[in-house]
Amino acid sequence: MDVTTLMRQAARLNATFPALITEDRTLTFEQAWDRGVRLANALIALGVQPGDRVAGLEDNNLGCVDLYLGCAIAGAVRVPLYPRNSRQAHKDMLAGTDCKVLLADAVYAEDVKGLDTETVTLDHIVIRDASYDDWLSTQDDTDPMIEVPEDAWSVIRHSGGTTGKPKGVAYTTHDWVLNCRNWAVLLPRMSRGSVVGHAGPISHASGYLFLPAWLAGATNLVFGAFEPTKVIAMMREHRVSHVFASPSLLAALSRHPHAVGDWPALRCIMVGGAPITDATALHAHQVFGDTLWQGFGQTEAVPIAGMGPGDWFSDVPGSSPLRAAGRIHPYAQVRILDPLGNEVPIGEEGEIVAKVEGQMRLYWGDEDLTATRLRDGWVHTQDIGRLDANGFLYVLDRADDMIVSGGFNIWPAELETVLADHPQVVEAAVFGVPHEKWGETPMAVVTVTDPSRVTAEELIDLCKERLGSYKKPTQVKIITEPLPKTIVGKLSRKELRAPHWAGHERSVGGV
Repeated sequence: MDVTTLMRQAARLNATFPALITEDRTLTFEQAWDRGVRLANALIALGVQPGDRVAGLEDNNLGCVDLYLGCAIAGAVRVPLYPRNSRQAHKDMLAGTDCKVLLADAVYAEDVKGLDTETVTLDHIVIRDASYDDWLSTQDDTDPMIEVPEDAWSVIRHSGGTTGKPKGVAYTTHDWVLNCRNWAVLLPRMSRGSVVGHAGPISHASGYLFLPAWLAGATNLVFGAFEPTKVIAMMREHRVSHVFASPSLLAALSRHPHAVGDWPALRCIMVGGAPITDATALHAHQVFGDTLWQGFGQTEAVPIAGMGPGDWFSDVPGSSPLRAAGRIHPYAQVRILDPLGNEVPIGEEGEIVAKVEGQMRLYWGDEDLTATRLRDGWVHTQDIGRLDANGFLYVLDRADDMIVSGGFNIWPAELETVLADHPQVVEAAVFGVPHEKWGETPMAVVTVTDPSRVTAEELIDLCKERLGSYKKPTQVKIITEPLPKTIVGKLSRKELRAPHWAGHERSVGGV
């Protein structure tokens, strides 16, 4: 099975039903597919052949859907870029994947201006300005019916790692079908009449739900730029049944005053893309009820684990579901390995390695890195975690973020979860800083709503009480500004940690 054939069939069988809702229009499957066909033919006219890479720099809008469909119909490989990225990063991603065409929203026109002269393979830049719809309407409306083999490349998603440059993770069209299907398996069934909202961009994590919704004959709803008041209003107006939201977006939605009240149509909020704190999960559960699902994985291997509200907010002897990433996905294999590659007993910590349907085949253009992370069919996640006897997976932290203090291993995420439970703390970051006696010690930076209502000593004592004295941060810096994030919105501990290690030969401590 391939993405194009399945999407074409769904478009034909659901032709007159609503396929897409945007801020200003609703399109049937027939109308949405027609736009995709026209864009595919425009790409072909620009010299794009099956297998060529086509990039998109866009917000969550109609143009983003055009690109999804257009690339599938033309047999091109979709390469989503990150709006928050720098111009140099755009250039690196385009060059690293040998992109031939770039489509960009008008708001990013200046960011990409001239990249076609600076990137060897980039022949064309198409800007979605006021003339875009007219340009699209002039293109050939005949489906080119290009045959796309199952092993043809479909999408290259750049991993949003917290260290180093993002890496291009390539999926075949068959693997993308499997990957998206396995996300849908976790959730309440989508069907014609379901409305699937995308609070995050479909070019990234929320895109795992776009294809299942399309194939089920459901309606995909793109909110445009995220703004909580608008998103909540559109969810109510269009009776959204399923929605994807990262933890930060979920926090913004659940704390908005307009979220209070009944949600009779809402069946599922899929939460993923970053760790979620207990405070955010519990508050959202209170506001939205039993609609919260959690999924865990990384660009290289997803989904690895997941759970619905029946597990997430339950009392399970021997487990702590609130702190877990979910139960192991029924179509995934997971092992926890020690540094020598041996599988550890249930309950012990080690690196999470996984084998899932539709996982990465390779890092684009990087055989050495591929060999490091993909070994004997197993993806080495570089996440540290443990499994319990009930099948819950606990993700402790990234291996390279571990703090070794006086011989003890301390995981920043564990401390961050406790700090975020304080009612004044909006977000928290923990990282290791040099310490003369212990080699390194935890330091925390927290964003708060009112600095006068919390002290560093209070937060240190909270961690000591919950986790023990050796894990508590020895320093807490209180700020009111948002913490730095990576290009995909994940906490950037590296940026906070770097100044404290200036002048040191290593960025880790030892005794």
